[in-house]
Amino acid sequence: MEVFGGGLDLAQRIRTGDVALDLVRPASLQLWTLADDLGRAGYLFLIRSVPPTLIGAALFGIRFPADPAVWAAFTVSMILGIVVSFGLRYLVAMSACWIMDERGVQSMSLALTLFFSGMILPLVLFPGWLGVLAGALPWAAMVQVPADVFLGKRDLLGALAFQAAWGLALLAAGAAVTRIARRKVVIQGG
Repeated sequence: MEVFGGGLDLAQRIRTGDVALDLVRPASLQLWTLADDLGRAGYLFLIRSVPPTLIGAALFGIRFPADPAVWAAFTVSMILGIVVSFGLRYLVAMSACWIMDERGVQSMSLALTLFFSGMILPLVLFPGWLGVLAGALPWAAMVQVPADVFLGKRDLLGALAFQAAWGLALLAAGAAVTRIARRKVVIQGG
């Protein structure tokens, strides 16, 4: 699931002070970084996901959805999952504006992502209140929801609305953090 992670060098740019140039550009730092991340994710999807899936389908037989609406919803769901992932990773990267080293925050974010996204264990296997909580958190929008859409286990509009709501909330939080960073940025070494 490299499609959903990695790729943001923003924290390094903050540590070196290079972000000062990014912040004075006429383009939005967040949207510029999002565009870069979407391109990275698209490339990784085509290179790392499609070939193994096709080989696996040829060797082991994978049952694909027959309904074109499911394929369209799955495509939108994947894109929204990547946007949610970006929103979380952007906030983690921006934490470098206020702390000396964001690697601890990155490690915590990785652990939460692995546990609450459905990447290691499907969220439907979580018991009681933990399953309800896990299904309501933004990490579910990254892996579990697209998987459920692909498998036809979820209402398509409800799934996409859930992902879009988290995507918008995280992008709004990232925009707010960027505005605060413009006013007071602590650049280490820059």
